[in-house]
Amino acid sequence: MIGQNYSKMVDVQSEFEERAGLIAPHGLGLSVDLYTPDLIELDAALRRHGVAAGYYEVFQASLPALALVRERLSGRRLAYHGEGLWVTQPDFCMAGEPGSSVQDVCLQLRTLQSAWLNIECAAKQMAGYSFGTYLPPLYTEAGALVAADNAAMLQRRLDEDFSARGLRAPLVLLEMPPLTYFACGPLPIPEFFATIVGRTACGLVLDIGHLWTVYRYTGAWRHCSLERYTAEFLAGFPLEQVIEIHVAGLAPHPLDTDGKSEHGLPRWIDAHGAPIPALLFDLLDQVLNTGRLVNLKAIALEVDTKDIPLILSEYQAFRSRFQPATASLAFGCPSDRPMCATESGDVATYPLFASQEQRTALGRDYARYAGIVTGHEAADAWCPMAESEDQAEGLTYYRQVYLPHEILHWGGDVRDMFPRTYGLMEQRNVDVRDFAAFWFRRPRFGSIPYDFFLLKIECFAEFIAVVTPDAIAVVSTEADELRAAYEAANRQAGFEEIAT
Repeated sequence: MIGQNYSKMVDVQSEFEERAGLIAPHGLGLSVDLYTPDLIELDAALRRHGVAAGYYEVFQASLPALALVRERLSGRRLAYHGEGLWVTQPDFCMAGEPGSSVQDVCLQLRTLQSAWLNIECAAKQMAGYSFGTYLPPLYTEAGALVAADNAAMLQRRLDEDFSARGLRAPLVLLEMPPLTYFACGPLPIPEFFATIVGRTACGLVLDIGHLWTVYRYTGAWRHCSLERYTAEFLAGFPLEQVIEIHVAGLAPHPLDTDGKSEHGLPRWIDAHGAPIPALLFDLLDQVLNTGRLVNLKAIALEVDTKDIPLILSEYQAFRSRFQPATASLAFGCPSDRPMCATESGDVATYPLFASQEQRTALGRDYARYAGIVTGHEAADAWCPMAESEDQAEGLTYYRQVYLPHEILHWGGDVRDMFPRTYGLMEQRNVDVRDFAAFWFRRPRFGSIPYDFFLLKIECFAEFIAVVTPDAIAVVSTEADELRAAYEAANRQAGFEEIAT
């Protein structure tokens, strides 16, 4: 199928406008995790304070949990932020089209009755390496073409699944990812996304904090103000395709003691649990005043992992400031049709723009990219980050500070996960920090869906087998206990307190 054109083609812009026009305005809302904080508790707190959210965008969770939330929040608009669909990667569809992971996502979308599927235009897996947080795509023309083709194939799979049930499929949205200290590729980011939406009828999510990280870590701050840079960035960015806007907190890395580089500018990164800086709301004002958000349906504060009192304070201020301004936007088409209205007609199809040769070459580029960020390869002229002082500094910080911390602490601290094994390691003077290097010692290819927690369990057991063989029995027992507890939590919806 790769490299072949589908038989029935559509006009991309007309198709997008038709799909976008069927999405009802969602208003001002919150992008949330079901568990942290407890979504039902958060919703009740908002209602008590008279500031009910217009909608919730829910991050990927177990199907029982999503079904329970849909039941408990009946009548509320719920949207879906997916995970594990790495449309930036050239092997996304190499074995045909995406399989069970897309089928699972379709079921989750139907359960929530979501009008869209938001996925980061980024990846946590590439060339056999797995990461806990997103890496931006290769900003190249080939990277954009492959992402466009993959997004079109994903939309086609959603269309087929929903059409077979007499339902209107959610629209695929691609979110511009943050830069965690660096970017890679010569194509300007606005042009990258313009290339994608010029070839497939997907929508976009513009994250205001992510935009700040682009300003900070491309070195743009050295030669122009944030306001001027934003204006220039937005001039080339396809704002007309933006369906949703996100605003989240920014904060320095936990190990960044002063939170600033040697030049004094904050070394902030995307941090949903952190307070939202006032400058991001000023940027949001600037974006809203462009007059080009003709298909905007929703604006959400991303508040997963944030304490409820802080969410209340920020959301109240957010509504007070932006409710009047956004009322005039009408959030795009005023249609208020159900989330999954029955539709008739053929499934839309699109031409493929990236050849098999381009995918193969991009695969090699992503392997090199992964080698550079993990420290297996040196950044050279092939990698533009090596040519910028900010990029080079950011890459070094990512390698030496961010990535080891991510492996040891993200998604579960290995010391807490394996307390008995860790005690044996201390007795034998084994440094747990060596686990980070072990994690990236070689590519690990597999067919199971991405789950960083399960990957960490598997890899840590392998690490112990190498460095402390006499602890194999202990680590195996702890690994089995962790897997069993994780499976039970997912099977029971993961948060019994919501069900009570």
